[in-house]
Amino acid sequence: MRFALGQSAPRTEDLRLLRGGGRYTDDINLPGQAASFMLRSPVAHARIRSIDTSAAAAAPGVLAVYTGADVTALGGTPCFAPKLVPLTRPDGSPLYEPKRPMLAEDKVAFVGDYVAFVVAETRAQAKDAAELIEVDYEDLPPVVEISDALTPDGPVLWDDCPNNICFTLEQGDRAATDAAFAAADHVSSVEIPFARVAINPMEPRAAVGEYNPFEDRYTLHAGNQFPHDIRSWLAGGVLNVPESKLRIVSPDMGGSFGLRSTCFPELGLTVWAAKQLGRPVKWVNERSEGILEEHARDFTATVELALDRDGTFLGLRMKKQASVGAYLSNFGPLPAFGNLGGVAGVYRTPAIHVDVTGVFTNSAPTNPYRGAGRPEATFAVERVIDQAALEMGIDKVELRRRNIIAPDAFPYQTPLSYNYDSGEFERNMDRALEMADAAGFDARREAAKSAGKLRGLGIANAIEQAAGMFDEGGEIRIDQQGYVTILMGTHSHGQGHETVFKQLVSEKFDIDFERIRYVQGDTDMVAYGHGTGGSRVSGLGGAALTGAADKIIEKGKRIAAHNLEAAEADIEFSQGRFAIAGTDRGLDLTEIAALAFNHAMLPPGMESGLNGFDTFKSPGPTFPNACHVSEVEIDPDTGVIRVLRYVAVDDVGTVMNPLLLKGQLHGGIVQGIAQITGEQVVMDGTGQVMTGSFMDYQMPRADEFPELEIETHAVPSPRNPLGIKGAGEAGTVGAVACLASAVLDALASAGVSDVAFPATPEVVWRALNAA
Repeated sequence: MRFALGQSAPRTEDLRLLRGGGRYTDDINLPGQAASFMLRSPVAHARIRSIDTSAAAAAPGVLAVYTGADVTALGGTPCFAPKLVPLTRPDGSPLYEPKRPMLAEDKVAFVGDYVAFVVAETRAQAKDAAELIEVDYEDLPPVVEISDALTPDGPVLWDDCPNNICFTLEQGDRAATDAAFAAADHVSSVEIPFARVAINPMEPRAAVGEYNPFEDRYTLHAGNQFPHDIRSWLAGGVLNVPESKLRIVSPDMGGSFGLRSTCFPELGLTVWAAKQLGRPVKWVNERSEGILEEHARDFTATVELALDRDGTFLGLRMKKQASVGAYLSNFGPLPAFGNLGGVAGVYRTPAIHVDVTGVFTNSAPTNPYRGAGRPEATFAVERVIDQAALEMGIDKVELRRRNIIAPDAFPYQTPLSYNYDSGEFERNMDRALEMADAAGFDARREAAKSAGKLRGLGIANAIEQAAGMFDEGGEIRIDQQGYVTILMGTHSHGQGHETVFKQLVSEKFDIDFERIRYVQGDTDMVAYGHGTGGSRVSGLGGAALTGAADKIIEKGKRIAAHNLEAAEADIEFSQGRFAIAGTDRGLDLTEIAALAFNHAMLPPGMESGLNGFDTFKSPGPTFPNACHVSEVEIDPDTGVIRVLRYVAVDDVGTVMNPLLLKGQLHGGIVQGIAQITGEQVVMDGTGQVMTGSFMDYQMPRADEFPELEIETHAVPSPRNPLGIKGAGEAGTVGAVACLASAVLDALASAGVSDVAFPATPEVVWRALNAA
């Protein structure tokens, strides 16, 4: 077989995408289509005294100008976080959920908040008209920093939330953890500020809404990760119509990283405006607009580790304050508390307690972003381990080795809810250190020192939860000629789903790629699914597709038995052929497919056609893990950090496609490194975003990175039929902690004990000069 599971098949999608055959949301232009533009708030916190749209409404080409008063029939941005975890505030009341209307009604709460929606014949006309809208703002004192939001008697965002606290959450055993610290011979503590970042996928967000009055039905064209879930949230929470009245079409998508899991206001506004105006309405975000509102991360934490005199971990505790922004996205404050279990790391820490406070600030809502809490958790535990090693005079690798979970301990229950499925953590660490030539590092450090440079070696053992939420569906249809169509409710936005799922089906049926078609992103065509996120697609979607293929094979055996006049138990399926065991009599899949559409040739009572549909829900999450090792060099004269080497040994379970896996890991590692070396949304004291374009916001560049050396060591997961753990977020989860470890190791030799990340050249230069 040309391409089966485990082989490095090039992405079949690329033949179309690289030759201009991609169809992204902005490529969709419908007959009679109008254009739109969103007027955004220029201030972070203000009451709206009045809005005068008369001049804008009279401007050339303008069809309508909508404000908050015009769209009161629409629901606000839906939030289902309370359904995931019963979050409460300090007084025991439910988490505070401010209403976020589609357009601001009486108040704006961050720079970039949605104020008015202008629809015109062209986008230029809509944008020009928006500048004519006069909004009378009554400025209110903004609160930008988390510490300021928690200051007693400080500015308040929402009148009925006087302390700016959205929720508090505790996990773990507080009493046992306090007892562990009381009995400790040594306690290490670190303060961690984790910067707010902009998500910045390659393709800006866009939406095209249309309405069919004869069917009384909406269609939304917009790239998103969860077509079926977005349909549910939008229909029930915003438009107040049955799901059957709304079709979601999610075309090709140029990146997402969690961003397009959110039900942003434009999704509801475009389809609603299309109904009001009787013509399709298109909206496209500009990069400068996206940087105002597409944010993630943003927290501060105190992390403490208790050890005995030999370096054995006794307890770990973390107190974390996380900004949720001004409103809650439909995932609510999930990034602030999601994946807290990862703080346990790959270690046998017997007692752990975590205390999280979600805080409102006058900033964009924080959305899930590649890792959604996983990189933060790994950074916390690995950072405090490095600090403990330094303070106790124990080699940081040796300290990890003394506490790492052994391979025979699985399934392993951690003190923070996670139950690990499988892994060989120490083996991965040893291999990564070998690949990085850690044994020769001291000599390289001395050589760098002679050249006036600082060199550091960083290490991080990473583990993450994957494929834990919801079930997933997969469907296969085979036509009369034996051609196969795969229909998936997941959505690829660069991962290569089409290729790996074709590999799976090709192997199951022994059929060429060219005979397989892949369909995604259309809720009218795909019956069921929950979408892409949390590294869930391969394990859950792959298992569902496997089940669908097995159902087709079972039906094929019955058809073959009936037509070959044999017992069903005697029919075997192998290499695309249904045959009577021990004989050369049989029928291939194409012949079976033809018979399946001929009712006269089917067993009594069997329905025509050759289709299979299945769903899969994992008995528990899977836990991809890895060891990352990096080496950096710092120029003390400029503060510039140069990444010299980066290696990672990953256990993602069964590898479906090594080539695509490396692509996923490379991209994730780069995003993690960028969080440490430069990416940060900077706001001034008034809430103005100072990094409003790529002139100011530091995006990673290809020439800043060495060749990334990746090796995989698969320990299959027992929690799905394919043994897959997941890989979409794995690179980022380890890279943040690993690069930080290397930077701090380099700076330590110059007397710098800590820096605030991102460690930009200015930050590093100032720290070195202060030391």
